[in-house]
Amino acid sequence: MRVTVYLFSGRNVPLCRRLSSGDGVLAGLADADTIFALSSGHGRCGVAVVRISGPAATTALRCMVGLRKHLPPPRTALLRSITDPHSKEVLDRGLVLWFPAPHSFTGEDSVEFHIHGGPAVITAVLQALGSVPGMRPAEAGEFTRRAFHAGKLDLTECLAHVEAFIDFSEDELIEDGVLDRVDISVCDLQAEINQHLKDERRGERLRSGVHVVIAGATNAGKSSLLNTLCQRPAAIVSPIAGTTRDVVETALDIGGFPVLLSDTAGLRDSPDLVEQEGVRRARERVQQADLTLVVVDSTILPSEVKQAGAVLLKHLESVLTSQEQPEAGRCLLVLNKTDLLPEAQREQLSLGLRGTSGLPPVCLISCQTSEGLKDFLTVLQSTVQTMCADPLSGAPTLTQARHRAHLQQCAAALAQYWRYRDSDLALAAEGVRLALTGLGRITGRVGAEEILDIIFKDFCIGK
Repeated sequence: MRVTVYLFSGRNVPLCRRLSSGDGVLAGLADADTIFALSSGHGRCGVAVVRISGPAATTALRCMVGLRKHLPPPRTALLRSITDPHSKEVLDRGLVLWFPAPHSFTGEDSVEFHIHGGPAVITAVLQALGSVPGMRPAEAGEFTRRAFHAGKLDLTECLAHVEAFIDFSEDELIEDGVLDRVDISVCDLQAEINQHLKDERRGERLRSGVHVVIAGATNAGKSSLLNTLCQRPAAIVSPIAGTTRDVVETALDIGGFPVLLSDTAGLRDSPDLVEQEGVRRARERVQQADLTLVVVDSTILPSEVKQAGAVLLKHLESVLTSQEQPEAGRCLLVLNKTDLLPEAQREQLSLGLRGTSGLPPVCLISCQTSEGLKDFLTVLQSTVQTMCADPLSGAPTLTQARHRAHLQQCAAALAQYWRYRDSDLALAAEGVRLALTGLGRITGRVGAEEILDIIFKDFCIGK
């Protein structure tokens, strides 16, 4: 898709001229804004990502990292000292990445600083960037808006070509193959939109956090697991069954990704009305969860592996909702209290359950002795990472439900184009117009002047 966006006021003037890495430091000071922001989200984290996009990105890179001659290789992480451009004070030591246009998140020259996640470090780096000429803090959603600008004019061209074909084809002013080119563009755009819509909400999870729910029967060690993961007594732990009545939440950083961890009431039938409400809320959270940690007391399992597997499968059916499938990557099975098992039984469970069909990944741990916790955290981190968008992938991701809804409307409108393409071009053009409106709600409106300009520019009508 194109990455240059035009505003028309009598003649074509590029809204933002692209500066290549060969331009000098002062070349970055163009009329177009260069924006920066913390792109990894607010909250406690080990690593924070500060993103810069625009023609002055190279300026910021050179003056804050001390590069005088050559820029770093594109899309390659370098460990460098990040300094204040005026005082030359070292603010942090972190990874620096350079993404030249158009192969970046926004399609513009972009830079990323991967720094330590402490508030003081983040604030110092953002303040230093604000002191660089030609740069300003990004507005909410501005990175995403710039990323989608790349596809905006392609759809505008489609609409302009279809309308030109409707209005001027009988006068033989339209060259052959115009609608064929529109077909190709619409097909490519549909494929790209569908790819974004099939991302399983990865970008939204990266923005707001992966919702991880701890669920299971009473006295399985769910609250102990919560306290172990957050390294503080966030939940009351007691040998009395049904201690946890309500949902206990805590925010965590796991491998650099935001996680909202919820401990829930033990699942069982109870005459107690308060506990019944706790169980109802627990099942509701499991249904809403991105990832469910099903905790099981390993001491209640049969010693024979096949029988233990059958018991676990039945237990999973009682914990998970009908829509939830263990093999879909949204569930981990955590066998707790393994310190109370004979060593031979632990080894049999560890090896034998891996081959049991229908079971999700199985982790054997002991919250009492911390045995197996390192391996469990590795599995948990890998699962969370898979569920989130990769902030270094360079491709724009949907980070808000509103953007997803607009893209769904756009996809439905493009389907209207195909429905009427051979029978009624006016209705087909309306489908493209509606699709353009859907994208415009993400990227900004597209005016009629842009459409008319393309008609006159591409087809020489009226000349």
